[in-house]
Amino acid sequence: MSLRKSRPVPSPQPSPTRGEGVKVRRARMGDVKAMHQLLNSFADKRELLPRSISEVYENLQQFFIAEHKKKIIGTCALYVTWDNLAEVKALAVEEKFQGQGIGKRLLSAVMQVAKDLHIRRLFTLTIRTGFFEHFDFKHVSKDHLPHKVWTECVKCVYFPDRCVEYAMVKDLPGQGPRPPPIAFRKKIAPSKDLPVGTIVPSEPLVPGVSIHKP
Repeated sequence: MSLRKSRPVPSPQPSPTRGEGVKVRRARMGDVKAMHQLLNSFADKRELLPRSISEVYENLQQFFIAEHKKKIIGTCALYVTWDNLAEVKALAVEEKFQGQGIGKRLLSAVMQVAKDLHIRRLFTLTIRTGFFEHFDFKHVSKDHLPHKVWTECVKCVYFPDRCVEYAMVKDLPGQGPRPPPIAFRKKIAPSKDLPVGTIVPSEPLVPGVSIHKP
C-alpha cells in the first residue's frame, strides 16, 4: 500500500493593515483630473458642492490627496478665509476605502499646515458631523463666523430653499493670537418651517445683506 504525501497547509496570511499602502501627500498638477472626478462623485450624491476643474487647478496648492497604487482615493483642502481662521473643505475618501483612517490622515495633514501658518481656529461646513465630532470640532451658529466666499451658495442643490450643512469649529494650540471666544451649541437640525421666500445659505451671511428674495 502506497502512502501519499500530504500537501503542506498554507500559513494564514495576515490581515491587511488599515490604510496599508495609502500615501498622503500634497496634490500635484497631474492629480487634478482624478481629484475633480472624485470630488464631483460626492457632489452627485449631494455630499459636497460641485467644483469645476478650473477651480481645482486654481486652488491646487491648498489640497492634499490620498493615493493608493497610483490612484487618487481621497482629498482635503485648507482655505485661509480670514484673520486667524481657515476652512477645512473638500474632504472626501472613496467609499471602499472609508473606515481605514484615511480621512483622519488627510485632516491631520491640513491641521498641521494651519499650525505652521499660526492659524488657531479651523471651521468646516459639513453634513458628516460625526466624523468631525470625533476630532473635537464643536457645533456653532454660522452667525458667529466671519463671512467667507459665500457666493458658493448658488452652486448648492439646496439653495435657495434651506441649508443642510452644519457649522463646526476647532481651536488649535500653538503660536499665534488666541481666537476670540465663540459660543458652542448642541447640534440643531436646519428648520423645515421656513417663511415663504426665505433663503438659508450654506455659508455665513455677509453683514447687512438681506436673505429674502426681492
